[in-house]
Amino acid sequence: MMSYEAYMSQVIQPMRDELTRNGFQELRTAEEVEQALPNAKGLTLVVVNSVCGCAAGLARPAVVHSLNHATKPDNIFTVFAGQDKEATAKAREYFEGYAPSSPSFAIMKDGKIMTMIERHQIENNELATIAGLLTNAYDTYK
Repeated sequence: MMSYEAYMSQVIQPMRDELTRNGFQELRTAEEVEQALPNAKGLTLVVVNSVCGCAAGLARPAVVHSLNHATKPDNIFTVFAGQDKEATAKAREYFEGYAPSSPSFAIMKDGKIMTMIERHQIENNELATIAGLLTNAYDTYK
C-alpha cells in the first residue's frame, strides 16, 4: 500500500513540473531560499505555488505566458506552499509588508521586494489580466 507522502508526491509532482519545465528553479529548503533570494541580482520573480484550483487554472498558466514578454525577470524561482513549508516560510520573510498568500507572485529587485501579486488579484480574474499584471511589473521594475 502506498504511503500518504508517496501519494501526495505523485499528485503534486505535475504541479511542480509545470513551472520547472518552463525554467523555474525550485527552492525546496530554507537554505536554498537563503542562498538564492538575497543574492539574486536584477529582476527576480518568485512564484508561491499552490495546489488550489486558481493556481492550476490561472496562476501557473499566466506566469508561464508572461515569460513570452519582451521584458523578462533575470531570475525565476518557485516555492510550494503547503508542501515545502520551511522554504515557503523563509521566502515569505523577504516579502515584507505582504501577508502570506498562495498562489502569489513576488517581484524583487536585487534581493528586495518591489511588489506582490496576491491571491485576491489572481482568483476570479482572466488569465490575460494576470499575465498583464506580471508583465507590467517586469516593465516597471526592470
